[in-house]
Amino acid sequence: MFRLYFCEILSFRYMRRKKQKDEPENDFNFGNIEIPEFDPAIFDIIPNGTEDETRYTKPKVYEAKPQYILYENADKLARELTVNKGERADVFVSGSFIFGDFIEAYIVQRNAKVKRMTITTLSLSQENVDSLRNLLVGGFVDELNLIVSVYFYGHERWSLIPYIYEKLDIDNKFQMAVCAAHTKTCTFETLGGRKIIIHGSANLRSSGNIEQFTIEENAELYDFYNEHTDKLIEAYKTINKPIRDRRLWDIITKKKFND
Repeated sequence: MFRLYFCEILSFRYMRRKKQKDEPENDFNFGNIEIPEFDPAIFDIIPNGTEDETRYTKPKVYEAKPQYILYENADKLARELTVNKGERADVFVSGSFIFGDFIEAYIVQRNAKVKRMTITTLSLSQENVDSLRNLLVGGFVDELNLIVSVYFYGHERWSLIPYIYEKLDIDNKFQMAVCAAHTKTCTFETLGGRKIIIHGSANLRSSGNIEQFTIEENAELYDFYNEHTDKLIEAYKTINKPIRDRRLWDIITKKKFND
């Protein structure tokens, strides 16, 4: 069974987070990857007011307004979108929220206890990291695996990468792998045994664009996805957990014998 959804842009008065006084009005906070500076002059190859009829017209380009990219929009869709056992929903969204916010909202709305979550994405933002931290420290997720692209790692190794380790490497619950990945997926298994898969066009931080994703409760598909992502995690993991465990054991034994 599957259903189709289209989420229109909704108008809200307030942004999720207040802007700082010195923050530019149209700062989209996209970081320094994937989103190039936009120069409308690139469309000037097709002149305006030409007397000759032409088959080509300039694309209609709209600037995504930050006041429309809201957590509340993700929260609204999470409330309306219910996927029961064996069901699937295919969704087109207008870019009115950051995709990572939908994952947080969907789990929090249902007060779900997630045993294991694996996310693959080309890139992510600081807001996404904070959102994932909310799920970890809030007790919603017991194990989080994150697979990011080498492109993202190369651009953010001195900024967001250290921030990711600082905020998400909590109580041995987190692992990050870095590889030549372009997939955008999220899989998680709840304490009650439900296995959910979300996949589509959006990176965690994607907003301002028309995106599509599918969310499905399907144990067979979940196992198929995890079979492949687990291989990537094992081959390209960046946190050597046994070393941490051994150091902890050394501290415990030293303390015992020194006392």
